[in-house]
Amino acid sequence: MSIVDDVVSVLPPRVRETAIKHNELIKFALVGATTFVIDSGLYYFLKWTILADKPLTAKIISGVVAVIASYVLNREWSFKNRGGRDKHHEALLFFAVSGIGVILANIPLWISIYGLDLREPHVSFMVANVADFFSAFIIGNLLQMAFRFWAMRRWVFPDEIDDIVAQLEDLIEEEPLGQS
Repeated sequence: MSIVDDVVSVLPPRVRETAIKHNELIKFALVGATTFVIDSGLYYFLKWTILADKPLTAKIISGVVAVIASYVLNREWSFKNRGGRDKHHEALLFFAVSGIGVILANIPLWISIYGLDLREPHVSFMVANVADFFSAFIIGNLLQMAFRFWAMRRWVFPDEIDDIVAQLEDLIEEEPLGQS
């Protein structure tokens, strides 16, 4: 039994039912929280050290590392009961969707840095970092999270078993057994 199962088992019945019903979303959010720590930690490490003059480059690098971690965690945990595609096809779709997500996440940061000029020396260190955090990690992550959850369920890890069952049900309705 996993830690999540242990936590869910002690929830009140109504909350437990909701948690079980939305288990993929909860797992996706936990993976997102984990990759948020990876992304923001690496971003600020790069931004405050070797990429001090290139915050957008630092964010893209940290985003790519977080996407790789996200693939492994989502594949093996959040959506482990979905899919059915070849791993290379699934990985290609995942990284294509995530690439779009990285672009979506960086648009607000780009606007903040280059459109609104919220960067040093035009503003203080504190203002620049708060603006970067809010634009990249709040607005940008909300944009990419909504897009990625929808796209992952739709294209990367589709529930192909439900599609097969629906096709079989349609086939049975069209041609009842024993009547040819």
